[in-house]
Amino acid sequence: MAEPAILPRVLIVDDDAVFRTRLCRALAQRDWEASSAADGQEALVMAATQSPDLALVDLRMPGMDGIDLVEQLRAADASMTIIVLTGYGSIPTTISAMKRGADYYLSKPADADQILAAYERLQDSGDAAAGAPAQAPSLARVEWEHMQRVLHDCDGNISQAARMLGIHRRSLQRKLSKYPPLR
Repeated sequence: MAEPAILPRVLIVDDDAVFRTRLCRALAQRDWEASSAADGQEALVMAATQSPDLALVDLRMPGMDGIDLVEQLRAADASMTIIVLTGYGSIPTTISAMKRGADYYLSKPADADQILAAYERLQDSGDAAAGAPAQAPSLARVEWEHMQRVLHDCDGNISQAARMLGIHRRSLQRKLSKYPPLR
């Protein structure tokens, strides 16, 4: 009789319950043992008891932010692969997350296939163990994400967001209508 396969473990840390649940389900369908935490403190307890192979950490959370959590997870388990997820990426936060121990950085919306592809690349290249820095997002990607964040902060009001960004409303609409830059 064959022994049951040991599934790799992933810990998803995000304050967005819908995103967290959906990502857990998607990773479980891809043969991962997925668990989730809504905040940094809960994540530290779960990481200590479960010893995940992969931790997916949102940067912006109430209480302990993702960068502090990355540092504590790395201190607790140097072999864990840590991928930072955020909807509001920037080069400074990328650098800060890498310096504190993140192995890779993905901008939301990242799906399960993109996350697993990044994990596989890290495992194949040995980057996770070597602590190699992740590729920073392009300036075009950072600009697009910043515009999305300002628009979100303005509750979708294009005119108000354009004023805050210091550009014409039609210019903002044109930039937002394009697909986001991949990197």
